[in-house]
Parts: sequence; structure tokens; C-alpha cells
Amino acid sequence: MELRQLESFVHVAELGSFTRASNFLSVAQPVLSRQVRALEVEFRQTLLERNGRGVTLTEAGRRLLDHGRSVLAQIERAQLDMEEGRGVSTGRLVVALPPSVSLTLTAPLVRLFRDRFPKATLCVLEGLSTYVLEWLAIGRADCAVVYTVPTSSAVELAPVLDEQLYLVSSRESSLSSVEPPMNDEISLAEVAERNLVMPSRPHSIRMLVEATMAQASLKPRIALEIESIPAILTLVRDEGVHAILSLKAVRSSGHESDFHVRPISQPMLRTTLWIATSAQRPRGPLLNQAVPLLQNLLRDHWATGAGSAAVVM
Repeated sequence: MELRQLESFVHVAELGSFTRASNFLSVAQPVLSRQVRALEVEFRQTLLERNGRGVTLTEAGRRLLDHGRSVLAQIERAQLDMEEGRGVSTGRLVVALPPSVSLTLTAPLVRLFRDRFPKATLCVLEGLSTYVLEWLAIGRADCAVVYTVPTSSAVELAPVLDEQLYLVSSRESSLSSVEPPMNDEISLAEVAERNLVMPSRPHSIRMLVEATMAQASLKPRIALEIESIPAILTLVRDEGVHAILSLKAVRSSGHESDFHVRPISQPMLRTTLWIATSAQRPRGPLLNQAVPLLQNLLRDHWATGAGSAAVVM
């Protein structure tokens, strides 16, 4: 049995598909099939059941997956230990960011990372919080910036800041910036009467709004489901619908003078920004040093939008 065969099998099993594993590993699908087949021949057991939707594990496959994860984790620990012994932060760090954060944070993050870790490589992925947690679990990402997510024993969460949410509407104005009108609050019940454009489930803001409204026996009036924040803001501006977003999302659009924002009260809507890491995979010196660096960068970055967020210590 070769280590590459075992690694291929683990990724196919975790991703549930030869195609997804092929894309993730940048290895041709026939090569992966041969490697998994070689393991099945060696163990004289079927490890994966192929079907139209992907693959499922057999009982033998589940046992080998447990062993494979353990072996690969042990090898990763050995690599990290040798790296730490050299006293140099090298290697590759993969950071996953939500779209609303990636838009403005990627460039300063790259500059800071290059300055702090000149011998390391940074990769930035973009995805919704629900998806990046899956990437942490399978090792596609080393750490992730996520909005409010369910707690899990597989994920370690470090809070960074709380961010207030606002009702965003269209307005015609020559104002050059968005400043939250302090005496122009809108209640959650009034928000429930507006036609909203929101991302589909399981987007964190969508789930927060629905859960908070349900507690007040309310239900959001979803007129459109759109995943892209720039597209949401375009529809708010041009189609007369409303959105629930942070001030940071509106300011990052570059067209903040097109919008009128109102803080939501009774109750106030807030979402928490976290840094997530896997609780099941070893952490090397590069990740240990990069996490507090990312925390400070996020806090400094949000500080440019005064009043939109509260730092969590």
C-alpha cells in the first residue's frame, strides 16, 4: 500500500465523489480510480460503492477511512514537528473568507502575510460559512473567517467582533458616505413587512433573521433569493426591495451614497465574526502565528467603519 493511494482514498471518501476529489487534488480522475482500485485489490474487499450521485463507503471502507485519517494525521504531525524544530514559519496556509469579507480583506491580508512570513505561501479561498466549515473538516482550509455558526466539537471558534445589521433601502442622495441615522431605527416587526432580497439558506444572516423573527412570531417576506452581495445591492437600488446587511457590506460596494440604512431594533440584530480552525487536525507554527495576526487585521479593518462593530476580546 502506497501513501498516495491512501490519501486518494481518504479524499474520495470524505468528498463523496471521484470528480470532486479529482478537482481538489488536481489529479486526473482515472488516476484516482486506479489508486483506489489498487487498494481494493490489495485488501480483497470493496471499499466504495459507486452510484449516479457519487460514492458511498462500504463497511470495509469505513474501517479503512478511520485508519487512513489516523495515518495521514500522524504524518502531518511529524512534518509540523520537524518544521517547528527548524524555528522557521514555512509551508502553505489556506485561509477561507466569506465573500463580504474577502472583497476588502484579501489585499491587506496578502501584504501582511508576505511581510510576516516571507518563506511561506498563502492561499485565499472564498465561500459561505457553511461551506468553509466543510473545507476545514476535510483539510482543504487551515482556518476560516465565519459568521455566526452552530457549535461543533470538530471546530474551534475564536470570536473576533460583533457586527450590527441594518435594513438597507434605496435612496437618491449626493451624500458621500453612509452614516447610520441614530434616531431612525426600524423595528423587527416593521422589517417583516418589507419585501426583502436575501441569500438562500444556509447563509448565516438569512438563518439569523428567520430564527429571530420566529421567536417574535414573525416571518420575513422574501421577494428574491440572491447569493451575491453586489447583486443584492443593485436590486435594492434599482428594484425597490430591501436588504439586511452590515454597514461594512454597504461601504465596500463603493456606491454607499445610493443607499439609506436604518438600524434594526426590538430586538437589535447582530451577527458575530469568528475565526474557525479544525479541532481534529494538528496545528503547526505557521497556523498558530497566523491566527492572532488575522484577528488583529480583522479588528483594525473593521475599525475603519466606526459604529458598525463591537470588538470581542
